[in-house]
Amino acid sequence: MSCAWRWARRAKSSQALALRSKIVLACADGLDNTQVAEKLGCHVVTVGKWRARFVEHGIGGLHDEDRPGRPASITVDQVEDVVIATLEETPKNATHWTRSKMAERTGLSKSTIGRIWKAFNLRPHRTGGFRLSNDPLFVEKVHDVVGLYLNPPENAVVYSVDEKSQVQALARSQPAFPMMPVMPEKRTHDYVRHGTTTLFAGMNVADGTVIGKTYRSHRASEFKKFLALIDKNVPDGLDVHVICDSYGTHKHPTVQRWLTAHLRFTMHFTPTYSSWLNQVERLFAHVTDDLLCRSDHRSVQALEADLHAWVKGWNENPKPFVWTKTADQILESLGRLLHRISDAGN
Repeated sequence: MSCAWRWARRAKSSQALALRSKIVLACADGLDNTQVAEKLGCHVVTVGKWRARFVEHGIGGLHDEDRPGRPASITVDQVEDVVIATLEETPKNATHWTRSKMAERTGLSKSTIGRIWKAFNLRPHRTGGFRLSNDPLFVEKVHDVVGLYLNPPENAVVYSVDEKSQVQALARSQPAFPMMPVMPEKRTHDYVRHGTTTLFAGMNVADGTVIGKTYRSHRASEFKKFLALIDKNVPDGLDVHVICDSYGTHKHPTVQRWLTAHLRFTMHFTPTYSSWLNQVERLFAHVTDDLLCRSDHRSVQALEADLHAWVKGWNENPKPFVWTKTADQILESLGRLLHRISDAGN
């Protein structure tokens, strides 16, 4: 009876099994079939059926009997073979498996291969990219930057800063076809270039507000001007910590001289090839998705106006990005990745 009680209480039990367990428990309390049916809101015949099954077969009788029909035609060994082949082999004259190639190899149908891949979340047709940092101070920089996210210093503001360079003012050669039911918006693939600009952005990691400015170049002089803009917007008495990448303009002597004259600024550099560590990159992804992917600008001035309008709109309802992983968790994850890469190379 303890099993019936657990099945009746468990949230993951199927509704049918839970009802049968409740029937048995109610009968054990001395209720007759009619009383149990009224209490549980089911038919009296249902109560009689499962009461009799329990008396005859015990707790195992509450499970469904095997139903007639063709038994499963795919064995566990076949499923294992598909999974292992997908992970450890490549087809002849191809770099990755397709459903048709795997079906040809195994003798299974393409739909069966698709169901197996879906069940194991395998997507051999897709690929991602990565590049591991070769920065000798990688560990120290990760701890430094993540420390600012998780435990920012008192009486200070932390800005995640970078430039989105070479943003193009693109004019499509023809007007777009608007979206209609069952038909997406259609745009021409060709366009005319009308120049480029660079969006400098500094995001306050505490409240998500953004300081944005466009410049036609992204030299050290422009970066110095942008630091001055941040300085102007941060109240006196607060230190300023700036997280940015190791791009040459960020370490230029012009910038160093400016920093020497503005001692409340402290620069924190992310490791090489580690843009994922700079939160402002996520902001740039939003700019791209919201504005630039479908942009149609006939001049750089129009593009810059839209970029400034986007930043203004963002600041009306800023959304800070919540950083959750510690530096040690990040380094542990990278360690596992390196181990997998090392094993794959052997």
